[in-house]
Amino acid sequence: MNIEQELLNRSDSSCELCKSTQDLTVFEVSPSDGSIEQVALLCNKCKTQFEDDSFLDENHWFCLSDSMWSTVPAVQVLSYRMLKKLGNQDLLDMMYLEDDVRAWAEAGISKIEDGVVHKDCNGVVLNAGDTVTIIKDLDVKGAGFTAKRGTAVRNISLTSNPEQIEGRVNGVKIVILTQYLKKS
Repeated sequence: MNIEQELLNRSDSSCELCKSTQDLTVFEVSPSDGSIEQVALLCNKCKTQFEDDSFLDENHWFCLSDSMWSTVPAVQVLSYRMLKKLGNQDLLDMMYLEDDVRAWAEAGISKIEDGVVHKDCNGVVLNAGDTVTIIKDLDVKGAGFTAKRGTAVRNISLTSNPEQIEGRVNGVKIVILTQYLKKS
């Protein structure tokens, strides 16, 4: 039995992300050794959006709230990477990955995107998913509270601006200047 036939059996002849049954192809999840555990069966729409960000259709990816719970590591990795691209921190916070699967998922994500490097107040490079500590009381505009010094911000997201990150403080997603953060 070849890999494509094994994938068709594993996925019930549907895309492993959105469940479409049209135009299915084998998609290798890099870095990969080409084994059945490191490939997924995707429809053309999902495959195209992984290969080219300019075709990103956020409405198509509502399916990730189901596929992120897959027991197949390749599907988990693809779900994680797309949720990162979309900046959907709520689903990322709910998602559980084994350490080796998380390392695989992160290995395929460019840590320094488009040459933008985020650094904390000490010049330490920040990566998506890091935990940082606020070093100064910050008034949060529009939210009506102050982010206190010493507050840990877990699982941060990077922005296109190297001087800003996004994170949750008191359950509210806010933008924080990197000059007021230190990596934990």
